[in-house]
Amino acid sequence: MRPLALVLAVSMFAVPALAQTAPTPAPAGDGKILLTVFLKHDQSMNLDEINDKLLRQGYYEKFPPAGVEIDSWYVVMGIGQVVTLRLPPEKLRDVNRILEETAWGAYRTEFFPAYDYKKIAEQQKTQMLQKKK
Repeated sequence: MRPLALVLAVSMFAVPALAQTAPTPAPAGDGKILLTVFLKHDQSMNLDEINDKLLRQGYYEKFPPAGVEIDSWYVVMGIGQVVTLRLPPEKLRDVNRILEETAWGAYRTEFFPAYDYKKIAEQQKTQMLQKKK
């Protein structure tokens, strides 16, 4: 096998393995991560239909799961709802599973994990300004 063909063949098998081992976001100072969830309305249904579907699927009873705090919850007109949760990393699967079981069909979901950078940014700014002097 030619070297280039070998590299291409190996890379085809390596890429999926790398995608499965994506790093977990660094926890905040309290050991918890932030997870922003976009709950995009299915606009083929009106609000009453969406709420009825969520009620039938158990969304109101199960979301958010125990041990998960709501940091913020906003309605974004024309999109749906944006919820930021604070949770221990081991609860990430629970959040995903509950939304799959109870919100799908009423919402399309997108997830954006993050970590609290505020203290670090403030420290970095102070350090950089000290260097400038």
